[in-house]
Amino acid sequence: MELFETHRRHLWGVAYRILGTVADADDAMQETWLRWQRADQDAVEDVRAYLTTMVSRVCYDQLTSARSRRESYIGQWLPEPVVEELGPEDRATMDDSISLALLAVLERLTPAERTSFVLHDVFDVPFDEIADIVGRSTGAVRQLASRARVRVREYGPRRTPERSAHLKVVAAFAAAATSGDLPGLVAALDPDVVWTADGGGRVTAAITPVAGAEKVARLVLGMVERWYTGMSAEFREVNGAPGVVVLDAAGAVDSVLAFTVAEGRITRVDVVRNPEKLRHLTV
Repeated sequence: MELFETHRRHLWGVAYRILGTVADADDAMQETWLRWQRADQDAVEDVRAYLTTMVSRVCYDQLTSARSRRESYIGQWLPEPVVEELGPEDRATMDDSISLALLAVLERLTPAERTSFVLHDVFDVPFDEIADIVGRSTGAVRQLASRARVRVREYGPRRTPERSAHLKVVAAFAAAATSGDLPGLVAALDPDVVWTADGGGRVTAAITPVAGAEKVARLVLGMVERWYTGMSAEFREVNGAPGVVVLDAAGAVDSVLAFTVAEGRITRVDVVRNPEKLRHLTV
């Protein structure tokens, strides 16, 4: 048990990036732990590598069923957010590999492409080990990762890596939104900003993405005017970067907002409102 716990955070990070949901990652961790209990642990030379392979196989097997569920999803599908206390101010850069924007892009990949990309490009797992996980040759896995890399570059968002610059524009967005400042809100948004909301058909949310600074600004101010009375907002760490958590009058999480920032403006806002994707959060 102690050996497994030593690597739990790393293993969960692998599972979450491959699967994209907290619930699925937790299920994968449970199955991995059960398999580890049945393994000949004394024969394992590199526990971290062994467990990484084990959890990756579990996740790869889960991906096909996860994709079928998402194909029948109502509205836009976004990953379940990971929310923590806001990180230290002196931490200069952010973890792009866990951003909601990147995880949403990974949804475009096949299970084999996604697994290969995450394991190699994020966790530096050798191609020959990945080949054993996905049941392909080493050369095929190298091609899978290469194709995934091209798609990530093609569809991945522009992103400012500096935490202080990111937080500054997010704070400007929040101040303008809560004060009804339309010009200030537009100024915080990139002209081509995209607003994507995930309500899962359970709560009110835009079914299709909304694009353009003026449209997004008016959408935000309209929502604040209609629903924000009695609610509150907190700056939190959302998937490795400063974001916003909106609480209802009872203190429960209503929405989680993740921001992508480039060149001093917000280029993308991902809003998770589906209560099923927020039930794991306590603030």
